[in-house]
Amino acid sequence: MSAWQFIKHFPCTNLSRHILRVKPRRCFTSSTPPSSFSVTACLSTSSSSESFADAPYLSVRIHCPKHVVDPFSEALLCFGASSVAVDEGDDDEEDEDVTSGSSLASKEICIESIFPVNEEVKMCISQAANSIGLKEIPKFKVEMGDEQDWVSKNQESFQPIEIAERLWIVPEWTSPPSFTILCKVAEGVNIILNPGLAFGTGEHPTTKLCLLLLQSLIKGGEAFLDYGTGSGILAIAALKFGAASSAGVDIDPLAIKSASHNAALNNIPLEKLELHLAPSDNREMPLRKEQFDVVIANILLNPVMELADHILSFAKPGATIGISGILSEQLSSVKERYSPLLEDISVATIGDWVCMGGTKRRS
Repeated sequence: MSAWQFIKHFPCTNLSRHILRVKPRRCFTSSTPPSSFSVTACLSTSSSSESFADAPYLSVRIHCPKHVVDPFSEALLCFGASSVAVDEGDDDEEDEDVTSGSSLASKEICIESIFPVNEEVKMCISQAANSIGLKEIPKFKVEMGDEQDWVSKNQESFQPIEIAERLWIVPEWTSPPSFTILCKVAEGVNIILNPGLAFGTGEHPTTKLCLLLLQSLIKGGEAFLDYGTGSGILAIAALKFGAASSAGVDIDPLAIKSASHNAALNNIPLEKLELHLAPSDNREMPLRKEQFDVVIANILLNPVMELADHILSFAKPGATIGISGILSEQLSSVKERYSPLLEDISVATIGDWVCMGGTKRRS
């Protein structure tokens, strides 16, 4: 079984990790939309104002304990949800109620999720709960939703996102921020994206961490590999930072289409950006081993652990590697897995999310 076949045997439908921004909620999304959705309009090179064909999806409201909301949200994405939106509520409500004796673990939070119409929702929720050790299946309610309403609502919520000073992610349908260019001050970088149906906007902490790492690594002329490219945000960013070439790999054909569309939005020439759909058979990717100066994999814990050797096989000796898509509590096991392969390991965090960097050992 090839490495790419192995990826496809995970319950997750895509390697990439992205965020859907619906204020004031924290949202995590898979890059694969409900299977019945029409994605032609958002992924084609035509105007993003084209209308989508109406298609139903399942809107599922789930109540789960607050203390497991992050891992449970991630697990839902692994076991079939196309997106999840977590209603944070008031900060004061999150504190322990000393007078009543109730604890954080006994309180619930609402997760609004979207599933394909043909998905077995109860089974997905049960598998997600079991995977993180919940003893009972959370209560949930299922309703039919309309694609047009969902897409329009979430497009309205996307606004330009500031990743760092003079580094912005800008939805295609909004205007990029203007930069005042002063003497000896570099012009700001705008990365234009059409995330499409849950293809991600760059707001998820792991994407931010990877962008910041990438910005610090690219000095000019590097070859970069985005392992699990999704919307193509990292591959595009690398070129805008000065890399000589970028390559993006994903198991989802919709991700490849989205990344291609976003490359066009950013005027990226085809000769600088290679996008490859990972084969489902034993064929190898058309990428040379030890080809890249920088490799970043912002994927999921299981493939991060199982495919460590495969990820690093594309990096030159001495290349810089970034590994993300992992929670702080998972860092020790990831570090243990990669320590024989990397040296000078460093860690950056945003909240509970981690990006681990290191240099590929030369021998």
